[in-house]
Amino acid sequence: MVNLVAADVATIEQVATFPRRVRVVEDLRIPLSDGTRLSARMWIPEDAEADPVPAVIEYIPFRHRDFSAPRDQLIHPWFAGHGYASIRLETRGSQESDGGPMDEYVVQEQDDAVEALAWIAAQPWCSGTTGMFGMSWGAFSALQVAARRPPSLKAIIPVHGTDDRFMDDIHFKGGCLLTANLSWGWLYFLYMMRPPDPLLVGDEWRDIWRERIEKAPSVLEHWTGEQEKSAYWRHASVRENYDDIEAATYVMCGWVDGYSNAAVRMANGIKAPCRTLIGPWAHTYPHIAMPGPQIGFLQEATRWWDRWLKGIDNGMDREPRLTFYMQDPAPPATSRPFRDGRWIGTDCWPPRETENVRYAMNPGRLDTEAAPGAPLTLKSPLANAMSGGEWLPHGVGPELPPDQREEDAGSLCFDSAVLEHPIEICGAPIARLRIRTDTRLGNLTLRVCDVAPDGTSSQITYGLLNLAHRNGFDRPEPMEPGAWMDVSIAANDIAQHVPAGHRIRVSVSTESFPLIWPAPERMTVVLDTSGCRFDLPVWPAEAPDDPVPDFAKPTMPPPLDMTWLRPVARERTIERDLVADRWTRTYIKDDGAFRIEAHGMTLDTRGSLKYSCQGDDPLSAKAELHYTIANTRGNWSTKLEGVLTVTADLDALNFMGHVDISEDGTPTATRKIDERVPRRVI
Repeated sequence: MVNLVAADVATIEQVATFPRRVRVVEDLRIPLSDGTRLSARMWIPEDAEADPVPAVIEYIPFRHRDFSAPRDQLIHPWFAGHGYASIRLETRGSQESDGGPMDEYVVQEQDDAVEALAWIAAQPWCSGTTGMFGMSWGAFSALQVAARRPPSLKAIIPVHGTDDRFMDDIHFKGGCLLTANLSWGWLYFLYMMRPPDPLLVGDEWRDIWRERIEKAPSVLEHWTGEQEKSAYWRHASVRENYDDIEAATYVMCGWVDGYSNAAVRMANGIKAPCRTLIGPWAHTYPHIAMPGPQIGFLQEATRWWDRWLKGIDNGMDREPRLTFYMQDPAPPATSRPFRDGRWIGTDCWPPRETENVRYAMNPGRLDTEAAPGAPLTLKSPLANAMSGGEWLPHGVGPELPPDQREEDAGSLCFDSAVLEHPIEICGAPIARLRIRTDTRLGNLTLRVCDVAPDGTSSQITYGLLNLAHRNGFDRPEPMEPGAWMDVSIAANDIAQHVPAGHRIRVSVSTESFPLIWPAPERMTVVLDTSGCRFDLPVWPAEAPDDPVPDFAKPTMPPPLDMTWLRPVARERTIERDLVADRWTRTYIKDDGAFRIEAHGMTLDTRGSLKYSCQGDDPLSAKAELHYTIANTRGNWSTKLEGVLTVTADLDALNFMGHVDISEDGTPTATRKIDERVPRRVI
């Protein structure tokens, strides 16, 4: 839900006066060649027609008039006040944009953007040069449109985005089906059915709304049915050809975000002028993100725009290609306001100074020398990850993994000796395993933890692998039960200090529900330790920390004038019924209710995600997803309430749900979902 702001805005310096006076165009309509008009809101210097400025565009389908308005207000006025036309552009079929709603990142979405940029560049208030930026979907948009090379587009700033829609997106990770795929697919289905604002479109609003309700595509069939890196996922994955991107690219991400691996890949892969910045942040813009420290994202972005859209030589070309945050150790916590550490500059990832330390995975130990091989048998409890963290933390908690000892108990663990000297992990740890299984399908989870002297186990990083994808993600191959295999599992890239007196723990498990959907049968794995090793990338103690940019303190425009009617709330609870042997995890995601005073619109958004399983039966796994989105103004009101249940049998995933739509409290329509998606390799 994108209107969240993680940090307390009251603690961030607010600036209301800028070098150039700003006016706001509340209802800008951008015409396309097929007659479609895209809805936008624009902040622009008052004198732009006399002194034209470059334009920077955030292109997403999230309703600039209400839903994303609180966050937009903390960004766009700043750029306008510093000499840019800053535009929040809606995709086709969203807000007041014409047309029907669409799946993610389709060709039409990019075609529309290319046309819109050409129109913007030709306006008398625009200098003819454009940039794109955005977080999450907006980052995807910036990357994908840059790959189309619109003539005016000279620079982009993708924040928390990906280059690979299969390997590193909300759908699959390591080929494993993320339950976040299910919850986001259902929530986005509701998003597509939101009405336009009657104040802007007049009496046509109801007809437009009905069309959206009828035409909103049920995306989960694609999102779960495409179970390998097919053409569906390759489309709009810029990793397929980084050379397509010619615009200067400033990638930003955070270590606890779901897209950090993509950020470091792009740091190495994009040949255009490129910088990458990775902080300790969750999935939010860096000036309002947690964990802190927040930075002056708006100032940093303005420097990038000044360099590449205005040609100002401000030294950004001479700063490190990649700047990352080396995190200090911290005890486990499900939410965290701040993370101690330091910034390090380098020109590639992992840094050239990084050394690989190889450990033998002897029974229960990480050693420098291999002991005689021994077979180790593993069959984790189905609910092994019930208390684990979320795939995509937003920094509002409780989303981070707690003490890992409970999960360690259901895993095979390999501990290093107590560290005599501190080490700093810098890169992607990799476990190389020789295994055999008793099933054709199954998943493995790798976790790397910092074990303190008191036994506390803090997760540093983790990785997932659907074993059908052990030889690649484009042609999955089920396993041959009983046959020995060599497989590699890479954990997420990370930079973290581990102090002397602590131990490194590597753990391997066969279940991670509800982070991922379980395989159809419970798998027993046998590890042959003679063929198992663990590679740990380490930043040498003597390696110099190169000079890094002096990031300004976080600053933002004054917040939107709005009244909170119900605060944001987060709850995550775990219940165990000892009689029925049933586990249930419930995550309440209440985005609160607020009224925007300028036009009186009230938005009320809340969700509940419930995951359950019984005993160790993988076919008992169930997801129950419930979202409500209500818009009201005076006597006018609309409400979408969607309930989806996901179950599975040996052959398929089953989706049963409905969206009930009401106007002014009266039911007006229902969209029902009854789909069965074959499970080929999940």
